Amino acid sequence: MAGTAGTPGTPRVLRAMNDRAALDLLLEHGQLSRTRIGKLTGLSKPTASQLLARLEAAGLVLATGTTEGRPGPSAQLYEVNPAAGYAAGLDVTPQRILAAVADITGRTVGRHELPTPGRRTGTPVVQQVTDALDGAVKAAGLARDDIHRLVIGTPGAFDPATGRLRYASHLPGWHSPTLLDELAAALPMPFEFENDVNLVALAEQRLGAARGHTDFVLLWNEEGLGAALVLGGRLHRGWTGGAGEVGFLPVPGTPLVRQVTKANSGGYQELAGSQAVPRLAGELGIQDIPQGPYAEAAAELLARAARSDDDAHRHLLGTYATRLATGLASLVSVLDPELVVLSGASLTSGGEPLRALVQAELEELAASRPRLVVGDVREHPVLRGALESALATTRDEVFDTSR
Repeated sequence: MAGTAGTPGTPRVLRAMNDRAALDLLLEHGQLSRTRIGKLTGLSKPTASQLLARLEAAGLVLATGTTEGRPGPSAQLYEVNPAAGYAAGLDVTPQRILAAVADITGRTVGRHELPTPGRRTGTPVVQQVTDALDGAVKAAGLARDDIHRLVIGTPGAFDPATGRLRYASHLPGWHSPTLLDELAAALPMPFEFENDVNLVALAEQRLGAARGHTDFVLLWNEEGLGAALVLGGRLHRGWTGGAGEVGFLPVPGTPLVRQVTKANSGGYQELAGSQAVPRLAGELGIQDIPQGPYAEAAAELLARAARSDDDAHRHLLGTYATRLATGLASLVSVLDPELVVLSGASLTSGGEPLRALVQAELEELAASRPRLVVGDVREHPVLRGALESALATTRDEVFDTSR
């Protein structure tokens, strides 16, 4: 019996598969000629020509110029049409919401920062979200209806059973049981929430130090200590979305914290969180400890320690490395990952000196010995991960030529 139009192996599905392969190559390489696309996909010249004509007619690719400076006749070049689709991402912290819009190639075309001064703000969360999004959309010269999908990154995670945000009591206004419904009514595009550290892991997997890795742990340390777990190429979120909330992990060297969600802390956060670094520096007699937010102070102290040769700073870096490795040893022993990525300003500021010390300590504390690397995505990694997540779904929808 002949297959239907949607059956795998039929001409329509095969064309759609070839179309998507060509579009993915154009995203990866930028401008390509028909001949080059044919070689990379294994398609004949006539088939590649038909494919490009089809994609150009659908508004998915643009003819952008010709090859120059090469032997032989010039060839027409093609690229993905940036205006074929747009996605948006939000990075939410207690202090601000950072919003951005990217075109379908991944280029950021608009960004907006909305201050949200904690409990002092009287603006409802839904309005904060829409105001931040509208600011980025306006900066991109677009309208809300142009955005195909939005991904919102927050601390903690929304419990799939209750729809309420958990593990983030420091994010005021975000714990209403009706928040998801209110946002759905206010936003014209599909949206989803994701844990902020999970989004950093996604950014590193797509663009940074974890490219090509399907089993890795990302340890994040800025205002809070957290982890993201990627197993078999997929994020592991856990039953309530709380996988990776390692700040609550009981560890040696700190008092046992009970009712950790009420305390919003735990042993590992107290041992190795950003707030521990200035305190440790003071105990070691280090002068000129930075004032202000402890995440910024920790980053500055660890950067200084990584450059310094004096005993106090070397002791600071070594002691802090041991503290980090203490919690990591538990994760590594259970998960046996291929790779551990150190991310967040409080870890990346220590650079290679801190990474090497943590690696050496971890090899003594855990039987498994994953490779440790410092994260590559440094500029707004949560926001970049949100955009990458939104773009992945947007591309699947926009690039589907089988419909």
